[in-house]
Amino acid sequence: MNEKELRSLSGYVLFAIGLLLLLGGVPLVVAGQPSFGVPIIIIGIIILIGLSVINPNEAIVTTFFGDYMGTMRQNGLRWVNPLFRRKKISLRARNLNGQKLKVNDKLGNPIEIAAVVVWRVGDTAKASFEVDDYVRFVEIQSEAAVRHLAGAYAYDIMDEEQLEEVTLRDSTGLINAMLEGELTERLSRAGIDVLEARISHLAYAPEIAGAMLQRQQASAVVAARRQIVDGAVGMVDMALAQLSEKGIVHLDEERKAAMVSNLLVVLCSDKAAAPIVNAGTLYP
Repeated sequence: MNEKELRSLSGYVLFAIGLLLLLGGVPLVVAGQPSFGVPIIIIGIIILIGLSVINPNEAIVTTFFGDYMGTMRQNGLRWVNPLFRRKKISLRARNLNGQKLKVNDKLGNPIEIAAVVVWRVGDTAKASFEVDDYVRFVEIQSEAAVRHLAGAYAYDIMDEEQLEEVTLRDSTGLINAMLEGELTERLSRAGIDVLEARISHLAYAPEIAGAMLQRQQASAVVAARRQIVDGAVGMVDMALAQLSEKGIVHLDEERKAAMVSNLLVVLCSDKAAAPIVNAGTLYP
């Protein structure tokens, strides 16, 4: 079922007519002419019953004995068939601040996640007749979408082999875009337009937060050490190559091994090196 427009009449003239009939019938009844006065009053009341006030960003869904007749979106005082049943629906944008959910990510780690969804009613017919309560429908489907997204991706990268994988902590906005797309698909059946969806809270569950922090710190230390070692090896190789090329000193294999060992200790050490001048020889 899709929304269709219901053409309504401007209610200002009909309001005046109904009011005049109502006020004109009362004196006739009082004057002892109820046969004329009562019908006039009834007609005036029927006309006034058909009036509806539609505020900006509001719509009225109408039905007639169970049949959907259409939706009125014109603002102001409008008039339709008084027998139509009318239901107002707000078209304003709404915020859904989701609760923190405790779920397992792709790797099975317990995490806490929450999302904020900005939505509004786009199709009043679907919102009224396709679901029982469209507000509750948005809440449940949003929670289901967040749970599905959290279970499909890892919280963060655990090793270098996963560098190309998308994670929940992705900073490019890809996760938010995927969440918005899934919500749009889920809520379209209820005539809901998703304006924005984004992750508002993301963290490891308290029971593993400490361990994961230590792991992240250890990973950072290992990565830094790896970079230091790679640079040190390159500097040692360059030093040996230049010494050999310029003929500054000729080193045998044992002297080269000692020099490499000393250079690596100096370059990779956390503390400043304390040089020791060797006045002797490596050989006995």
